[in-house]
Amino acid sequence: MDIKGKVHEVSPVQNVTETFKKRELIIEYAENPQYPEYIKFEALQDKVALFDAVKVGDQVEVFFNLRGRPWTDRNGKTSYFNTLVAWRVNVLGAEQAAPAAAPQPEFAQAIDVNAAATSQDDDDLPF
Repeated sequence: MDIKGKVHEVSPVQNVTETFKKRELIIEYAENPQYPEYIKFEALQDKVALFDAVKVGDQVEVFFNLRGRPWTDRNGKTSYFNTLVAWRVNVLGAEQAAPAAAPQPEFAQAIDVNAAATSQDDDDLPF
């Protein structure tokens, strides 16, 4: 499975035990921009390095596996948990600081649209 979104948060590596480590990545997923969702992914063991290349604000594509497990408390009540385990992250782009800061392209030659439309060389075009 995969999903695209904007990085909202990247946690530091958590050493749960001497032999087990994990790291979390929170993605802002805006299928409906008015009500964005915040989705948590985990990377386990050697995959924690996947999140080294991402920064808050980056647009990313996360590939993951869906895992689920039951947990029974002392009273015998069973609850179920889902985990999204990331196995690949592609950085698609970074958030722009300010649109005005981007340089505008310069064109060496202006195009006369009317002259191009009346040109006899374009008779073989279907439009």
